[in-house]
Amino acid sequence: MQEYPIGIPGHPWTEEHKKQWLENQKTVRSYSEEVLAKIPDELSGFSITQYGALPYDEPRYPLYAIISEPMVQSKPTVLITGGVHGYETSGVQGALRFINHDIQRYSSQFNFIVVPCISPWGYETINRWNQAAMDPNRSFFTNSPAPESAQVMDFIASLNTPLLMHIDLHETTDTDNSEFRPALAARDGVTHDIWQIPDGFYTVANTANPKMDFQQAVIESVRKVTHIAPADESGRLIGEPIQSEGVICYDKKSLHLCGGMTDAEFVTTTEVYPDSPSATAEICNEAQVAAIVGGLDYLLATRL
Repeated sequence: MQEYPIGIPGHPWTEEHKKQWLENQKTVRSYSEEVLAKIPDELSGFSITQYGALPYDEPRYPLYAIISEPMVQSKPTVLITGGVHGYETSGVQGALRFINHDIQRYSSQFNFIVVPCISPWGYETINRWNQAAMDPNRSFFTNSPAPESAQVMDFIASLNTPLLMHIDLHETTDTDNSEFRPALAARDGVTHDIWQIPDGFYTVANTANPKMDFQQAVIESVRKVTHIAPADESGRLIGEPIQSEGVICYDKKSLHLCGGMTDAEFVTTTEVYPDSPSATAEICNEAQVAAIVGGLDYLLATRL
């Protein structure tokens, strides 16, 4: 793997190295214009709730959720999260599209909690990490030092609502190999192999409770919008064995992933590939919505 310009090979970063990394980050897009402006001021049957703000700049980075109002006890509750990794654009934009165009079609059957952009600083700087060089998607644990993770966990817990489904919207991009994995290896003073970036959509199920029929329903819904990632020559995706077409598993709780922060029965993480020659930003956004809809339709057909 290529050397990274910050740090000493084989040695974890010091605080000075992390400061140097932070100084190199640049704001390249607007959270206010691209995210906050797309959150509706009013939405019938829902409340627009500010659940926190990032301490880096609280006025600039308020954190919002869209929740059913009221939460009806007799209806199952669905959690949709986007932007845990701020650079994964369609996770944010797909969640916003679902809020603005699709959520009310399902509001009579489900309660919803939608958090479209957990990591707004990461969104603006197109970053996987937060300002402290922490990965929010490895920080979902008690007393998390990552404010992105800690605040959304506290918010979900405060609602005291059992969840039937949690879908966490992500992307796998070419920059995983060109920037983010090299940075991770440098930060931790270790070596990471380059992995083959899957060309197409896939999901990550929870090892402890994969719910393969549910995963396949999501895959089939997305297939109408974009192609499903084939396995590599070793039968894997990003180093993990294929469980069924377009599906791999991670132990989400032990890895402290966003998808492991609840005890929802049905959990999946979407992975869209925006760098595919067959994809566009529009297709990627539509694929995220298709994944949500596929999961909801599966629950309507099998559980409700």
